[in-house]
Amino acid sequence: MLGSPYNRTGNQPLTLGILGGGQLAKMLAQSAYQLGLQVAIIEHGENSPAGMMTKLEFSGGWSSQEDLEEFIKVSDIITLENEFINPSILEKIAERRLCFPSAETIAFIQDKFTQKQTFSNAGIPITEFQAIDSVQSALEFGSLHGFPFVLKTRTLGYDGYGNATIRNANDAQSAWNKFTQTEEPRELMAEKFVNFTKELAVMVARNRRGEVAVYPCVETIQENHICRVVIAPAQIDEALQHVAKEIALACVETINGVGVFGVEMFLTNEGKILVNEIAPRPHNSGHYTIEACHTSQYENAVRAVCNLPLGSPEMVAPAAVMVNLLGERSGSGIPDSVVDTLKHPTASLHLYGKNGSRKGRKMGHITALGQTADEALQSAIGAAKAIVW
Repeated sequence: MLGSPYNRTGNQPLTLGILGGGQLAKMLAQSAYQLGLQVAIIEHGENSPAGMMTKLEFSGGWSSQEDLEEFIKVSDIITLENEFINPSILEKIAERRLCFPSAETIAFIQDKFTQKQTFSNAGIPITEFQAIDSVQSALEFGSLHGFPFVLKTRTLGYDGYGNATIRNANDAQSAWNKFTQTEEPRELMAEKFVNFTKELAVMVARNRRGEVAVYPCVETIQENHICRVVIAPAQIDEALQHVAKEIALACVETINGVGVFGVEMFLTNEGKILVNEIAPRPHNSGHYTIEACHTSQYENAVRAVCNLPLGSPEMVAPAAVMVNLLGERSGSGIPDSVVDTLKHPTASLHLYGKNGSRKGRKMGHITALGQTADEALQSAIGAAKAIVW
């Protein structure tokens, strides 16, 4: 266990290496600095949101053997901000440095079919699923489980990319062509369509000793497959909140996860909770924890991978709402004005400092606290609408 944020010589702070340099890495870095650590960032490209914060920026990315070697050399412990890194790279890192989540954990998660198999074998509630190797097998799945159903790529899908809703044979053929008739065709899987009343999420932090911190169950509201609003806690029965937290913890323990994990779930029309998928990193649905919880998901992620005691995940206010700031146009990533947004006294503004904007890109977020979810929602939405892009 790390007893302090300093190495054995006592002269230099430990360096936390982060694979990735986006907004999640930026907020991870902020928490690492708060705990007295140094941060190294490796990303494909210069001046990423997190890379701009450190002199230890390696802009060749992990595909550059030279930059990866230097990144490993300066880092004491390594973590990641996205799950799309080849496990073989994580295995290479693990030969010389502590790396969490581990390559084994990532291998359970990266392939969504493997992920579903793993959770199904552990008795975790999920919807029906099947590997798909032809248009015919997709149509047979639909005949068995009903139309519409969801056809998705087994790897590299996020924010709706790599997903298609299949209502008929034409949809199946079109999706098959889109996902397989490419330079890098991907394996596919099908999932039974879930009729749900709410989409839920729970963040779970777990350190190397197995200590856990389970955050409140929240509701996520999607817009064009991108998370737009998070309401904490979810406006559902307390018994259901408890069930969601138990399921999320079971997911993380099943894959022996170390770090912080976002578990996405559906609340079905029948009142059951089904797991959608898990992310082995800080998650959009946990941004609210920076202002709303005693210990944010980012700080607990740093604590977890460093095997430090975890902080309390309990909320410091009755309610919180997070609203994502999505790009409205292509161009500069810097708003024209935030003055009117800052006039909202209970709202906190986070801008990610991305080089450029495009429609639908996550450029920042706003979190507001309140005595009720409605109060927090009105404050967050009002602040978000006041920003000038």
